[in-house]
Order: sequence, then C-alpha cells, then structure tokens
Amino acid sequence: MDFKHSYMYAVFWQRLKRNRMAMAGGCIVALLFAVSLLAPLIAPSDPNTIDAWQVLAPPSWQHWFGTDELGRDVFSRVLYGARISLKVGFVAVGIAVTIGTVVGLVSGYYSGLTDTVLMRVVDIMLCFPAFFLILAVITFLRPDIWYIMAIIGLTGWMGVARLVRAETLSIREMDYIMAARSIGCSDLRIIFRHILPNAMSPVLVSATLGVAAAILTESALSFLGIGVQPPTPSWGNILTSGKDYIEFAWWLSLFPGLAILVTVLAYNLLGEGIRDALDPRVKY
Repeated sequence: MDFKHSYMYAVFWQRLKRNRMAMAGGCIVALLFAVSLLAPLIAPSDPNTIDAWQVLAPPSWQHWFGTDELGRDVFSRVLYGARISLKVGFVAVGIAVTIGTVVGLVSGYYSGLTDTVLMRVVDIMLCFPAFFLILAVITFLRPDIWYIMAIIGLTGWMGVARLVRAETLSIREMDYIMAARSIGCSDLRIIFRHILPNAMSPVLVSATLGVAAAILTESALSFLGIGVQPPTPSWGNILTSGKDYIEFAWWLSLFPGLAILVTVLAYNLLGEGIRDALDPRVKY
C-alpha cells in the first residue's frame, strides 16, 4: 500500500470513528459475527432438541428466551439463526456486487452501444418488483438456502451496476487513464487496475446496506414458508411458528423480531457512516 492510499485510509478511519452511530452499528455487526461463529459454544442446548415437558415455557433462567411449541430452546435457535442470516446476507451480496461491478465497469468504460444495451437490461430488471420476482422463481425450485442466496443475489445487482457505471464514466476521463491508454495498456488492465480500485467507494456502501436488505428478504421468505425450511433455525421461520401462539407465547415473536430489527439497523447505521466518511462534503 503506497503513501497516498495509506493516508486516505487513515482519513477515512478518523472520520468514521467520529460517527458514534456508525461505530455502534459496527460494534453490533462485530458482535453478531462473534455470536454466529461461537453459537455451538454459547448456545445452552442443541437448537433442534425437543423437550415435551417444556412446551411453550416462558422465559426463565433455564430458557432465557423461552421455548417453542416443541419445547426447543428459543435462545439457542436465535443464536443459530444468526448464522443463517449472515450467510445469506454475505453470499447474496457477494453475488450481486460481483455481477453489478462487472456490468457497471463494462457499460461505463465502453459506452456507446454496449452501454445502451446493458442499461436497458438494467431498466427491464428494475421494472419487476424484486420480492415478487424472487417469489416467482422460488415457486419453480425447491426451497433451499443456496437457491435463496443465489436468487437474492441475481435480483439485486442492478443498483450496484448503476453506481459503478456512474463512477466509471467519471474516472475514465481522468488524466491518468489517458496516460495508461497512451502507453498501450490493455482495456482489461485499465479497467481492473486503474478504474476498479477508484470506483469501489459506492460499492462498499451499497454492499453494507445490501447485507441488511438480503437478511430482511430471507427472513420474509422464511416467514412465508418458502425460505429456510424447518428444522433448520432461521429468524423468519421462528417468527412463523410464533404467529400461531402470539396471544399467549409472545416470546416466540418478540426475540427473533428484535434480532432482525437490531441486525438490519446495525448494518444500515454502519453503511450510512461509511458513506458519510467517504464523502468529503460531510462535516463532523
């Protein structure tokens, strides 16, 4: 890493640290990572262990978040559900960012007919409501976590493509890009060595916010019964079982709902903070 990039990273980090809400979001995200990795050690019991003597038991010292209709420990299931949610969020966003970045770079760099065709494809994709498009695709496939991650990623790349295209259109007119062309650098080298590193700022922000959106989408699909299938614990399918007992087993809806709320809020706060830290016009 050269001096310029080291200095830019230091400035970015100093600006981000001044944003207390973003740092709070980052701490929660780090805690979620730790919880998901250490779930087998933290969870008091196996999330799928059935106990007929503890059916719909309220929160207690033995079961912090109570138990469900099969006597399974809700706290353990919420901890293991964090693994599913984070896995879906990162894999889905990884797919979306990869596709969107490549499309945006090619569209912005080559412009002309290539840009027109690719942007019309983006416009067509944006015409379909993403959630209903996901529902339509899943109806033809068996509910599976890998299908869900792939579908969420394949229906969420359009925003990234537009951001990267806009950055590429600006960067390709810079003097150092002209200099690279003049010494005979190939298009691939210019795109991936010179343009891509300088177009990653909006991608980073979009990816952070995209994880929250992917987690919310997966939870909604699981709540509807077409996402992660029982007995695998997911925040969405825990909520599904809770809706039938909400009048007298409130804990089945409260705790997974709070997990989704806190996670999505944390990623949104972190994403907003990263965006502000990367924007020199924002004053702290």
